[in-house]
Amino acid sequence: MNTRKKGTEYEQIAAKYLQDRGIIISEYNYRNRQGEIDIIGKDGEYTVFFEVKYRRDNASGQPAEAVGYNKQRKICKVADYYRMLHQIGDFSPVRYDVVAICGTEIMWYQNAFAHIDT
Repeated sequence: MNTRKKGTEYEQIAAKYLQDRGIIISEYNYRNRQGEIDIIGKDGEYTVFFEVKYRRDNASGQPAEAVGYNKQRKICKVADYYRMLHQIGDFSPVRYDVVAICGTEIMWYQNAFAHIDT
């Protein structure tokens, strides 16, 4: 299975997991010139930008560890553009979460990182 197809499969698993916990999904694989955000949803009043990471096992580290500073910065850039397009103001609550899938275990890290001004 190619990487893109595998990524899509695990993003769908993550989306189901999130929906089962009350998240309303508004976008999948949102892309612009700056990059991509895997899932965008609403958790109560929060607009949440989700990064999904999968690893078969821990041999190469925990999946959430793959969301380093540069990836966070890129997600924030894409989120800023999304917020501008959808008129989500600076005072609207926003959160950046990571859904890490390792084997069959799913971990949801809420507020995994703070917004990085770009």
